Amino acid sequence: MADPGANRRSRDSVANTLIVAVSLSLVCSVLVAGTAVFLKPIQLQNEADYRQRIILDVAGLYEPGVDPGVAFAGIEARMVELESGEYVDEPSVDTFDAQTFASDAELGIAIPADLDIAAIRRRARYAPVYLVREGNEIEQIILPVYGSGLWSTMYGYLALENDARTVRGLRFYSHAETPGLGDQIDKPSWRSQWAGKKLFDDSGEIRIEVIRGTVATEAPAASADTAFQVDGLAGATLTGRGVTNLVHYWIGEHGFGPYLEQLQNDKGLQP
Repeated sequence: MADPGANRRSRDSVANTLIVAVSLSLVCSVLVAGTAVFLKPIQLQNEADYRQRIILDVAGLYEPGVDPGVAFAGIEARMVELESGEYVDEPSVDTFDAQTFASDAELGIAIPADLDIAAIRRRARYAPVYLVREGNEIEQIILPVYGSGLWSTMYGYLALENDARTVRGLRFYSHAETPGLGDQIDKPSWRSQWAGKKLFDDSGEIRIEVIRGTVATEAPAASADTAFQVDGLAGATLTGRGVTNLVHYWIGEHGFGPYLEQLQNDKGLQP
């Protein structure tokens, strides 16, 4: 007569346990990998939609309930060669990825240490710009900007008036700054201060900055510097300094400076 206990012991053997565990792990791995592959296009589209919404928001064009893709269709996207400041047809805005291009030996360049105030080490040779037009005239210029904060790389968009000197807005869409401190850069009350601030003084020197403390806006404390200053971030001085540095880099000669100079000289304004 067969021993029922022997069959049970056979099923409970170490080998059988390992086979079941490995099989289950393989099935779960396949399911997870398949789900990740299936969801990747959706995630990328969601990221693109979110960035479009941020661009619309920083330009003052975002309307809740309106499809961002429809509203964004009215914004002209162009690629710029940063060194020359000229528009180029290639690479395409649709295929451009700042980090991928920056790491490429031909499409990216190393930033000299004395110029790398944004602490990003490398950048792409090209960058997209987003233009809001009224007829053939540029009304706004929106520039992608990024740089190091205290804990993270902060990614955002800087919107400028058509004089290429006056800020319309600054909005970050990705960062990992300290909750309750560095993340004050997301607060509408702080973001709103950027509207109307000047990037450069009359000599062309970059003056915009996030100061320590509060900007004096009323006499007698207010001064000519007020036009270039934004309130500091309480308890997050290094994040504020990072914002200043990344803005300085991207509007400077190693960033969008040559492009902005052409706009200021009434060049590059036509389609």
